[in-house]
Amino acid sequence: MKLFDVYPINDINITHAKGSKVWDENQNEYLDMYGGHAVISIGHTHPHWVHNIESQLKKIAFYSNSIKIPIQEELAHKLGAVTGKKNYQLFLCNSGAEANENALKLASFHTGRKKIIAFSKAFHGRTSLAVAATDNPSIIAPVNQTDNIVFLPFNDADALELYFKNHGNEIAAVIVEGIQGVGGINVAENSFLLTIRKNCDQYGAVYVADSVQCGYGRSGKFFSHDFAGVEADIYSMAKGMGNGFPIGGIIISPKLKAKHGMLGTTFGGNHLACAAALAVLEVIEKEHLMHNATKVGEFLAASLKSIEAISAVRGRGLMIGFDVPEKLKNLKKDLLFKYKIFTGEAKPNVMRLLPSLAITMEEAALFIQQLKHAIEHYQD
Repeated sequence: MKLFDVYPINDINITHAKGSKVWDENQNEYLDMYGGHAVISIGHTHPHWVHNIESQLKKIAFYSNSIKIPIQEELAHKLGAVTGKKNYQLFLCNSGAEANENALKLASFHTGRKKIIAFSKAFHGRTSLAVAATDNPSIIAPVNQTDNIVFLPFNDADALELYFKNHGNEIAAVIVEGIQGVGGINVAENSFLLTIRKNCDQYGAVYVADSVQCGYGRSGKFFSHDFAGVEADIYSMAKGMGNGFPIGGIIISPKLKAKHGMLGTTFGGNHLACAAALAVLEVIEKEHLMHNATKVGEFLAASLKSIEAISAVRGRGLMIGFDVPEKLKNLKKDLLFKYKIFTGEAKPNVMRLLPSLAITMEEAALFIQQLKHAIEHYQD
């Protein structure tokens, strides 16, 4: 049997990792400025994270949600304390797509409505409803196509107001990333998020804050939506939540009521996943990683803005993007294979930086130095 060929693969085999460094089978060292799609939040193989998983594994790794699992309640308590949303409710699953799928399903249950507002360049996942709300027709199969999703221009408050005015009583939810990731690191304006909140309140719709990539402290606040001073009704989470261990979840406003059977999962919230997620929150808190994300992010953004060859530096904290001109179209590839640095991209011409929240100032400075060297090569 061979693997189903859906991923464009770099010919690199990473065999071990620590912090913001990874090594291949030939012992070549790489600086990880991408964290495997923003997944590595507290650093590769953080010792506290490893210890928590190992300790739990020696006791019990899994049982279904048909029994009491106290570590779920421990995780919920810790998440409430770190986010400040102590009166919210936690539902655990396994991935970001599942989180958004359950968020939108719950919004529809709550309102009795079908229409979902999403936005241009949005990415919410690859499962049924999540992919339907993703602005990329090439990954939406015919069976996923639905008239229940409406796409409006991102950051266009007037278009949003008009749609609510004409269709407000049909809308179950608005789903929005605080910072679009796959779409190219596009930051939602505070006024835009406030407009979403106002209209959801006025028309009884549910505000879903997709925080799968931009959440968990990456922006410098726990949720990037917090910059606008708004409270969403549901926040979806995954990626950095487990630092590489698969886990996702949604936290839910107390105004949305639970009923047995309305949501469910076999693997979600298993003992091992919760142990990993607890370790992540403990390290974020103990090592002040949101402060570090702000500090190092500000350094990276300022340094990038001083490089004339690139443009439109944007983002918050350690979720940063910038545009590269046509002559630098191979920059990401060159950084990887010539300078041993992992970065990300968003088509057609955006480079994305999504390093661990624990990245040091020295590692960030090394990246800037090597980036400048790579760009100088094109100008010689």
